[in-house]
Amino acid sequence: MEDKMFDLTEKIYTEFSIKFDSIEKKVDENSNHILRLENELKENSKSLFDGYKQTYEGVKEVKEEIRNLSSKLEKQEVEIKVIKGGK
Repeated sequence: MEDKMFDLTEKIYTEFSIKFDSIEKKVDENSNHILRLENELKENSKSLFDGYKQTYEGVKEVKEEIRNLSSKLEKQEVEIKVIKGGK
């Protein structure tokens, strides 16, 4: 009876060992995929940040140019009023 129990216990241990090895292999594969995805995400987020920064700088330049044009327009309007008033 003890031999049968030992054989059964040994069989269960062997089957569990095989299953755990299989599970461990899958976990290792998934860990590698997760690391690869994290690295890709870091690169993509850097690219997105660079794009945002370029867009922000472009908007700042456009705003400055609009301010300059508005100032020139105001000066011309004043000059036109002076010229029309002088006649």
